[in-house]
Amino acid sequence: MRESIQNILKSRLKIGRVYLAATGKWVLVAVLTGAICGVLGSAFHIGVEYATELREGTKWLVYTLPLVGLLIVGTYKLLDVEGGSTNDILEEVHSGRGVSLKLLPAIFFATLLTHLGGGSVGREGAALQMGGTIGYQTGRLLRLDDKDRRTTTAIGMSAFFSALFGTPMAASVFAMEISSVGSIYYFELLPCLIASLSAYSVSLLFAVKPTRFSVVVPQATAGIMLRVAALAVLCSLLSVLFCETIHATEKHLAKRVPNPWLRVALGGAVIAALTLLLGTTDYNGAGMAVITRALEQGEAVPTAFALKLIFTAISLAAGFKGGEVVPSFFVGAAFGCVAGPLLGIPAGFAAAVGLTAVFCGAVNCPLASTFLAIELFGASGLYYFALVCACSFIFSGYSGIYSSQRILYDKLKARYINAMTNAYRSDRNY
Repeated sequence: MRESIQNILKSRLKIGRVYLAATGKWVLVAVLTGAICGVLGSAFHIGVEYATELREGTKWLVYTLPLVGLLIVGTYKLLDVEGGSTNDILEEVHSGRGVSLKLLPAIFFATLLTHLGGGSVGREGAALQMGGTIGYQTGRLLRLDDKDRRTTTAIGMSAFFSALFGTPMAASVFAMEISSVGSIYYFELLPCLIASLSAYSVSLLFAVKPTRFSVVVPQATAGIMLRVAALAVLCSLLSVLFCETIHATEKHLAKRVPNPWLRVALGGAVIAALTLLLGTTDYNGAGMAVITRALEQGEAVPTAFALKLIFTAISLAAGFKGGEVVPSFFVGAAFGCVAGPLLGIPAGFAAAVGLTAVFCGAVNCPLASTFLAIELFGASGLYYFALVCACSFIFSGYSGIYSSQRILYDKLKARYINAMTNAYRSDRNY
């Protein structure tokens, strides 16, 4: 009996050591990756803010956008990372294809140049690429195996996202959820969360303010819940339009103007001409000022969402660098601000609903989108935002901004499909 108990204790101690060793390894990797991403993410955030301020104070810089585009194409050719994108990071998580370290400086400086010239892009695409690259290279440096390097890639993505937006919980879940919708490796939660919190803490040391909005959440009633659900469905359809327009414009422009030098110069000239024609720079850069007005003041131009979509589709198709997430924020907030009052929803809160729904539909990440809304707008709207994300996830179908994203399960039936985003039609199977 005594010997049996001793054997059980030895077995438990052995198992405990394995768990402690594995946990210790991931904590160290997460802290190291989070610290690096925190420093570079803070530098990137400060750089983008400075480029935006400089452009806003020097209006003529938008007319240099064709030249800026040529510099970007030249940078990518010089570093031999042509075609590098967020899809490459997702492919590393899927298949361990690897990520070139040269992608890091390329996307860093290309995004800063794009914001300086007034390309209509965000910054999170760059964040995911840089964070994923840092995570992957950290795994290589520590001689981790292929499976572990895929995890370090996700860790880096979450850390850089957190450093930029100040949303560690959303960043952690987003990195776990984004590559394969319907399958989450829960063991990644601890390292992703630690990395996100580490990067967030470092960003605060650099005085990077977390993204937060003051939104008044109405009292929950059955009537307002139904109206919010209706707005969420409309915004999910808008997210489909957002994704399809970006992909179609990119495909069409690449076919019509295959030369990347000519394509980026032409796209830059079109953006500059549109800016001159409209007489406003609201649609250049990320457009955070417009997003803030819609959310906190309930003000938006009725055509703002459509114009931002046009500006963003042209900018990305031409070859300018940045990302689609903040433009999706803009499109959703502007549309929600205008459409919400027609449904009896306060404009500012409707803008928050629109932002959340379009983002969720574009990335197919309902859990991360719910956490993001809570961190951006406060926990008082939890039930609203959960409902919004649930509706948006279903009605947005199988479109998305990342074509390398996998959707493992049908959105309308408990059925395994393992389909690539933008390449599946469920209506053919009913």
